[in-house]
Amino acid sequence: MLCCANSRSKCNALGKERESWDSVCLDSDQEKGTYMSTYHQLSQQERYHITALLRMRRLSHAEIARQLGRCASTISRELARNRNTHDECYRAEVAHSYANARRRRERRGFRHASEQWDVVIRLLEDKWSPEQISGHLKRHGDFRISHETIYQYLLADRKHGGSLFKNLRCASKLRRKRHNSQDSRGILPGKRHISERPASAQTRRWFGHWEGDTVMGSDLHHGVLTLVERKSGISIIKKLSSRTVGCVNAAALSAIEGHRGRFKTITLDNGTEFHGYKTLEEHYPLKCYFATPDICQYRSHLNGRSSLTSMLLFAVGSSGTLSR
Repeated sequence: MLCCANSRSKCNALGKERESWDSVCLDSDQEKGTYMSTYHQLSQQERYHITALLRMRRLSHAEIARQLGRCASTISRELARNRNTHDECYRAEVAHSYANARRRRERRGFRHASEQWDVVIRLLEDKWSPEQISGHLKRHGDFRISHETIYQYLLADRKHGGSLFKNLRCASKLRRKRHNSQDSRGILPGKRHISERPASAQTRRWFGHWEGDTVMGSDLHHGVLTLVERKSGISIIKKLSSRTVGCVNAAALSAIEGHRGRFKTITLDNGTEFHGYKTLEEHYPLKCYFATPDICQYRSHLNGRSSLTSMLLFAVGSSGTLSR
């Protein structure tokens, strides 16, 4: 008996089921891509939600994943790895402790083989920096290693009495990370910013506004203090036995005393040797301001005359003249 196919026929039903299944697969793939691009590990709060949904509603893994906004495979993997080993039940407290313990175990120790460390040590002995070693091995080597891992290895070796850290080109100190914090070493609060300097000092139309800087000799101990008047370019140079606050203050006081009444402002570098600037302000009617080299609009060109004088003196002093 022949009949016309209608919406209730088997073929159309199978077609609809296939169309529905393709739609589900497509949605699943799209969700998977979204999860993979924004994946992060389950939190303890999410594990409590999983426990509650399993006990109270007995939902499927897919439904739990949908309510948490997670991939179903994430939930399945979580239940498989972090169930209680005694009764195979899932409890949030136990699961979270398992996950944390596994994370600690994974991060313990160094994962590179001894042969790989031999390559790193050989490059260190050739005076390569950890950054250079990491970049070289990434491009040309058979393995990858981060420069931070190399530094940690050197620290561990040093704590056990090793001497590998001596291969570093720069003088080594125990390094410590400063996550999300500003380094406050050598920073003196309360200094006047260069933006507070009077307009007469900016235009160089008036005499009495000076710039200060220091230059070290080739022995990295002796040096000179330079004071340059912004309008006329007059320079005062005082020798320093060392670059300390006491020596710099003594040299600056001597320079100002010889030109009493000609100092209105002094714009100084941010070196710690100028942290005794208040002594100058107490002895003479002047104000000190400080440049900020790490901010683009206040780079060293605003301290230009002093910087140029320092560069010329450095060129002369590199021959050893400033050390004698």
